[in-house]
Amino acid sequence: MISTATNIGSPQGSAAGYAGVRKETLHPLVILYLFTVVIPIGFNIGSVAITTMRLLLMATIVPMSVNLFSGKYGKVYPIDYLFYVHIIWASLALIVNNPGLAVQNIGSFSVEFLGGYTLARAYIRTPATFIALIRMILLLVLFALPFAVSEALNGRAAIPYWIGKIPGLWSVAQVNIEKRMGLERVQVYFAHPIHFGLFCSSVLALTFVSMRGIVSNFARYALSMAICLGVFLSLSSGALLAAILQMSLVAWAFLLRRNEARWKILIGIFVFLYVAIDLASNRTPLRVFMTYATFSSQTAYYRSIIVEWGMINVWANPFLGLGLNNWVRPGYMKDGSMDNFWLVMAVRYGIPGFLTVALGYADALYRVGRRRFAPGSQLANMKFGWMVVFVGLSFTLYTVHIWTAMYSYVFFLLGAGVWMADATDDAGQGEAVADAAERKRRVSYSRGPAAGPVHAREVQPSHARSDIAENAATDAEQDARRSPEVFTRFSDREKAGPAQRFARERDAAKYKR
Repeated sequence: MISTATNIGSPQGSAAGYAGVRKETLHPLVILYLFTVVIPIGFNIGSVAITTMRLLLMATIVPMSVNLFSGKYGKVYPIDYLFYVHIIWASLALIVNNPGLAVQNIGSFSVEFLGGYTLARAYIRTPATFIALIRMILLLVLFALPFAVSEALNGRAAIPYWIGKIPGLWSVAQVNIEKRMGLERVQVYFAHPIHFGLFCSSVLALTFVSMRGIVSNFARYALSMAICLGVFLSLSSGALLAAILQMSLVAWAFLLRRNEARWKILIGIFVFLYVAIDLASNRTPLRVFMTYATFSSQTAYYRSIIVEWGMINVWANPFLGLGLNNWVRPGYMKDGSMDNFWLVMAVRYGIPGFLTVALGYADALYRVGRRRFAPGSQLANMKFGWMVVFVGLSFTLYTVHIWTAMYSYVFFLLGAGVWMADATDDAGQGEAVADAAERKRRVSYSRGPAAGPVHAREVQPSHARSDIAENAATDAEQDARRSPEVFTRFSDREKAGPAQRFARERDAAKYKR
């Protein structure tokens, strides 16, 4: 499903790029949105906490939602309906479980979730704007690296600290987390180091794969290494897992690039390993996965307890969840945090709340993943890079939770790839390009004992027809030179139009036979 037509090692990639992709610029609202993601400025209006991101999205969400469902942003997909139903159901869960907190919380999370998603659906709808978005995110990651290195050494997030010094403004809180590997974990401009690591990892495959043929190979490798530095400085197992999964999928695609069944083979390997671990280990496969997806066995054990008790809460409140109320857990779990995004959706909003967001997420991956583009084309690279990011992120969200700016950003980036579900490839023929290429390979050319070419009458792409005509013209002219009777027919070939020349060349071939 990830890609059936992407050839990571194909030399066509550099030649198949979009000529105008370097000149495209992002819509000002998208640029402003990304700055609100990385510059966390907040202020209070009475008892209501407002951030610059929420303020921006409150001003855009209603008109963009109307335009989305009226078809102005392209085809309306099930993901669009599912995400809006998710917000409706989540709002109902909050009203029932937390009536006193419902209004403020419904406004904040719905604006962040739907506002980011619809903004991407509105303004990221072409290959050129998609590449421009990757460039912008890359710039923000590179801008953050000096601050990240400084924070890793002195333990202070400089940007939130400076914002907090401005009267009337506030920013994300400085987190105090135990050092890892002798370094402070960096948050730079996010609420948690995990979020900074995920932000960096979100552009890794997009840079390494989707920018192929647009920037030089040296630039791709250098930028990817810079991104990995940002992921490492977060010292987050979830972010590192996202990066490792992405590069593993890219490596798998490269090593098996000539095997059309490579993704089926990979799924088969995962199923086999799951069954083998389940039979051979006294722990569940998920617990084994947790052990290797975290920095310490203690963290892995704690997260497995979160999953176990989280599911107890889900089955106890299957329809409307718990809302913002405390979840039932062992007494020794003083911290009520739940490092599992998918589980939080189920615990907080019930099983319908989880299904609507998970099915919408899966619908986007399915619709983009099933598209077929010309192997090695720029669209195939864009699709593969985006798919790798979100397939990796699907597993990572099982080990981390996201909120506020990162919550909005993840679904913004998801919406930024939905346009590919209905995109046409570099030649403007969409999915038919693969079939056309196959038909071209099947076209046979046969010759009689002393005849010119006999070519198939099958409908061909324009470039295939021109090749046939050129071959026919060359062979017919050679035959004509050996036949004085028809030589005069070709003496005026340059004066005739293309249609007449082709007809004469065909007649010459028939005459020779």
